[in-house]
Amino acid sequence: MRYEILGPLRIRNGNTYGTINAQKVEVVLTVLLIRADQLVSLEQLMREIWGEDLPRRATAGLHVYISQLRKFLKVPGSTGNPVETRAPGYVLRKGDDRIDAQVFPELVDSGRSLLREQRYDEAASCFGQALALWRGPILGQGGNGTVANGPIVDGFSTWLNEVRLECQEMLVECQLQLGRHREAVGMLYALTAENPMCEAFYRQLMLALYRSERQADALKVYQSVRKTLNDELGLEPGRPLQDLQRAILSGDTHLMSPPLAMSGR
Repeated sequence: MRYEILGPLRIRNGNTYGTINAQKVEVVLTVLLIRADQLVSLEQLMREIWGEDLPRRATAGLHVYISQLRKFLKVPGSTGNPVETRAPGYVLRKGDDRIDAQVFPELVDSGRSLLREQRYDEAASCFGQALALWRGPILGQGGNGTVANGPIVDGFSTWLNEVRLECQEMLVECQLQLGRHREAVGMLYALTAENPMCEAFYRQLMLALYRSERQADALKVYQSVRKTLNDELGLEPGRPLQDLQRAILSGDTHLMSPPLAMSGR
């Protein structure tokens, strides 16, 4: 079985997918998957479902949701259930099942190691596989705002989004190192639009444009990010962007080939 929470929650068993229509049951399963093989207390689960304003019969309601979840996860012919009771709460036993939110950082870690070894093609493959797992935010967060954001889900989502940003930056780094500058330009325009405060993507975009013989466009990117940072934060671009702008203005030929030092994250 494969649990997928990097987007609308679904469970894959062979070639079939199952989904949960009850939102609160979906929240319970998501929390248990985030903490797979770890104890999650009743209080933690109730806070994820209802926040600080618990209904009078919250404990009874949670027991109902756990019962519904166990029925949903029950495998025909099996005597056990992945959701086990353990005081003071519950544990989801993963066993041999897979969770996409665990596979994702594993692929990123593998790609990071390959990148350090300058095995850029293999690293890019790992990063691409990792990013392909994303179908949207966990529990639809960032959408219509109807889902309560508990500390476990919210904290995990924040961490995953940071890993995803790093993965995107490292994937572009591989493309630049492999000389795929023109291929990187489109992705980087999208990334700067989605992350207007992330200077690393602007730096990579400027370099990709310069190496694609688009010096004027590269300098326009600098002016754009400078205006954005000034308008939003009252700040000037950081030293890496300023240095790159000066190098482009001077026609520095050293920029035309790798390696490019990555920004720290």
